[in-house]
Amino acid sequence: MKRYFGVLVLVAGVLLASVMSYRSASTKAKEAQRDADFQRIQTEYLERVGWMRANPDEAKYREEVKPFFKAYFDQVDEHLTRYGGNKQFDAYLAELEKRSSEGGKEKKDDRAGDRKAFYEYTRKVFDLLREGRYQPVWTATDRGMRLDVVSSDVVMVLGKPQIRLQLALWGAQRSVKDEGKVKKMVTSASFDTVWKLTDAKGKLLGEMRGADPSMKIDYPERFIAEFPPQMLLGHYDLDLMPAEVAKIEMTIHVSSHASTGGDAAASYVWKLDVPSDWKLGAGEKWEGATQEERPEEEIDPAKAAKPN
Repeated sequence: MKRYFGVLVLVAGVLLASVMSYRSASTKAKEAQRDADFQRIQTEYLERVGWMRANPDEAKYREEVKPFFKAYFDQVDEHLTRYGGNKQFDAYLAELEKRSSEGGKEKKDDRAGDRKAFYEYTRKVFDLLREGRYQPVWTATDRGMRLDVVSSDVVMVLGKPQIRLQLALWGAQRSVKDEGKVKKMVTSASFDTVWKLTDAKGKLLGEMRGADPSMKIDYPERFIAEFPPQMLLGHYDLDLMPAEVAKIEMTIHVSSHASTGGDAAASYVWKLDVPSDWKLGAGEKWEGATQEERPEEEIDPAKAAKPN
């Protein structure tokens, strides 16, 4: 009897190992299918997005942008339903919580708050895209890259009203950098921005300059894997302008370097009448302003037109 018991135990062990091996192989196969399907969705997106980035017809772009993103997110939703993915799109927050619970005081992530802020910033734009509410206040395309001013609201920053120009750049060059155990996505996009402020007659009243935007997020998929590929997010915060300013001209230069060695130098110019809520009250001083000498004809074009 003991002899048969040993045989039975051996057979049971073999069967259990076979079942575990089958389950492991089945799980890996499903994961491979899931990854391949998600890769397909992103590939199809990248095949279609070229026209959205380059379409010079602003009206057509605005007409097509909502159905374009709807088609993408319909595929994403179908993918998540089929493979049981996270439809709350908050996996990054769960990752932060896991780090916090596993690490002691000596391993505390001092930047956890910043990381969460970057996620929330990304999530707001993600929700606009996914819910069909993405309607930029201004858009332009150059060198195959599209720049959208997503919003231009006055917000409170450290207790002070600021004009927030929220940006989305489509199509900056990027590449994967292998750093051994970690692969890092590197996006090439440097900004140089000038705002020229003039009165109703075109006289230059002031000028502001800026480099890269604040909250520059050049790889949104780090925070939400399903974020549409190859977009860059960020914003500029501007002080309210003097009451006499009537017009503003914003020129944004974006330089993007390809891994193959090529460079794309794009320029975007937005001219608009200054909204009343962007202005200081009558008599209020423009804080932080400095003075510098400029040629008279540069300040006042009307004088440049007069003969000597």
